[in-house]
Amino acid sequence: MKITAQTVVFDAADIDAESGFWAKMLGGEVSAREDWHTVVVDGSAPIAVQLAPEHQPPQWPEGRPQQTHLDLDVEDIASAHTEAVELGAEVLQMATGEQRFNVYADPAGHPFCLCWH
Repeated sequence: MKITAQTVVFDAADIDAESGFWAKMLGGEVSAREDWHTVVVDGSAPIAVQLAPEHQPPQWPEGRPQQTHLDLDVEDIASAHTEAVELGAEVLQMATGEQRFNVYADPAGHPFCLCWH
């Protein structure tokens, strides 16, 4: 089997909010169709958003399981945290102890982590 492309796809009831959030987080632009948005960054499509009117967000860490998540390595966690929150991310868990990641939810409730080394 030869895989020629990979796409991470998020389901969302509000695809404008979801794709707009990820375009800003990743420094890209949205290419939109009626029920499918692709976020394009530097000519490639790292993620897509599919219209799912009945989407129920995961309830992290317990409840409905997370359906997928992204780990985003950042150079400066303080500025990355501020920007994510300003863009509409919800803080789910801040790092404690030796942890090197904070957990957030995007506008559709999908968890993602900002990680640092």
